Amino acid sequence: MGRTEMSRRELRRVEVLARVRSKQLRIVDASRLMHVSYRQAKRLWKRYRNEGAAGLKHRSAGRPSHRAHDWKFRKKVLHLVREKYGGPVGERFGPTLAAEHLACEDGLHIDAETLRRWMLAEGLWSRERKGWRHRRRRERKEHFGELVQMDGSFHPWLEKRGPEGCLIDMVDDATNRTLARMGEEETIWAVTDTLRVWMARYGVPLALYVDWKNLYKRPANAKERLHGEEPITQFGRMCAKLGIEIIAANSPQAKGRVERIHGVHQDRLVKKLRRKEITSHQQVNVFLENEYLPEHNRRFARAPAKAQDYHRRAPCAAELDRILRLETPRKIYNDWVVRYDNRFFQLQRQSRHYAPAHSEVLVCEGRHGNITIEYRGRELDWHEIPAPVKPCLLAMKPATEGVKKRRPPTAKRKWVPAADHPWRKAARRAGEQKVAREAVAVGSSRSVGRPG
Repeated sequence: MGRTEMSRRELRRVEVLARVRSKQLRIVDASRLMHVSYRQAKRLWKRYRNEGAAGLKHRSAGRPSHRAHDWKFRKKVLHLVREKYGGPVGERFGPTLAAEHLACEDGLHIDAETLRRWMLAEGLWSRERKGWRHRRRRERKEHFGELVQMDGSFHPWLEKRGPEGCLIDMVDDATNRTLARMGEEETIWAVTDTLRVWMARYGVPLALYVDWKNLYKRPANAKERLHGEEPITQFGRMCAKLGIEIIAANSPQAKGRVERIHGVHQDRLVKKLRRKEITSHQQVNVFLENEYLPEHNRRFARAPAKAQDYHRRAPCAAELDRILRLETPRKIYNDWVVRYDNRFFQLQRQSRHYAPAHSEVLVCEGRHGNITIEYRGRELDWHEIPAPVKPCLLAMKPATEGVKKRRPPTAKRKWVPAADHPWRKAARRAGEQKVAREAVAVGSSRSVGRPG
């Protein structure tokens, strides 16, 4: 239905023509004030004289538009929205997402803004305004691959149908191009797997924008501050070998692009996973790769300010395996054993090259747990041995022969001075003197009170 009240422009015309009626203005002057031609002003004046203020209202006001959808179509659309895409505030589809699914699943094409008005009128949607602190927006980078934001998002992605998980997001700052993978936690292997997929698809970016987590970048400890050393994590060492700069954001707002992408996924992806009835992380990654991310990038990606691609060629798979691994320095015991992660590795002599005892070797652990031990860049042969058995204290026979048993400590007795102790003599003399003084005082008082 169209509007029924008069618009602001129509009310201004009523005010101008009322002044014409009171002969304060001429029609020529009224045409200039109403920004219409003289002939149109005469027509409006005629309608105002015959019908009053109501004659200036648009003739189509209150009538349905000729381009409006019919009532049956509207009723069908709202029924589908209520049954398939409705629900509580956190679960219901928004007007834009609902319009997309109505078009692709139900074959009903409707503009998102029209659907928004219908849903507001039926109580299926509500305007939710959030107040944000004013911040100055950082300008986008100009080239694809110049800066990529990376972060993990913990959310009930599968709701109660499957296990909890963390979605690792990578978003290019210049183009909004997104890549995401689902994992159990935000671990170093989940992050490196996502980075490896990005490099295989686009190349090696110049910089990664991350947050202050010990996984990505950590503050220096006391020893590093004392010696002026730069703190580095395992992931930071991998990126340094790839030539990727690690930039740590000081607030979530600083990496707002990937944070906003989290919000988009937490709304759209959760509902699409529910529609697909996906129950495992493996199925999520397949759906992300084949359906969700291509559609997401077609809809939300944008062209960079400059066409040059700043990605560099990614290393081969074997070289990536040597880079994307954990490297931990360890000392060699006197018996040529190296201990790592509570496991024991016996080193073997390598013809004429071997690591001397008490030297430092590098224990390298790959993505799937494969172990290599290197000494000065050369791999050493080794075999794993069982951990040494600790002696059981209960099974050992106590050595009690020839050992004297200690007596339990006795309580100390209170010391009492002897009868002839000088302390007792002084106390006895003071008592005798006191008794003598009292006797003298009593005798003198009797003599004073006797009559003469």
